[in-house]
Amino acid sequence: MPKTATRSVELEPIDRLEEKVKLLVGMVDRMKDEQVRAAEENQRLTRELDAMRARVATSDGLAAELSTMKEERDVIRTRVTEMLEQLEALNL
Repeated sequence: MPKTATRSVELEPIDRLEEKVKLLVGMVDRMKDEQVRAAEENQRLTRELDAMRARVATSDGLAAELSTMKEERDVIRTRVTEMLEQLEALNL
């Protein structure tokens, strides 16, 4: 067998290996890009979640304040009703 035929046969496995390594390098590069995008998305979602938590805390505070105001309104309504009843009792 001539030497060139033997040499090309010997290089075929190396050529296949080189192609697989190139494909693997490309895959690793894509995975790195995907990881960067996923990390950026994670940071964005974390910021959004923090903002939503702040809004919920504000909403909870407003709900508590509203509840307090309703209780105060009921107390005032009761007192005004009592004062009106006392005025009516005077028969002025």
